[in-house]
Amino acid sequence: MADSTTITVRLDKSVKKRLEAAAARVRRSKSFLAAEAIEEYLAVQDWQVGAINQGIAAADRGETAPHQKVKAWAASLGTGKELLRPKSR
Repeated sequence: MADSTTITVRLDKSVKKRLEAAAARVRRSKSFLAAEAIEEYLAVQDWQVGAINQGIAAADRGETAPHQKVKAWAASLGTGKELLRPKSR
């Protein structure tokens, strides 16, 4: 990590103990696990915000499906008689 930096994070005592135990189990440092967890969290956030923005852009373009069709489709999920996902208008 030649291009790394240090930050300070306050943790609840119980979280610190869990982090220490996890680090011991996998034979890694607490810093390594914390950095890995932060990277994973940010990847999920980037994906989620990107998906939301794509959805907003699609809605702005009028690419929407009628509410009743989406509601019926959602209700059919897991029933064994699932409807096809509604197409956008």
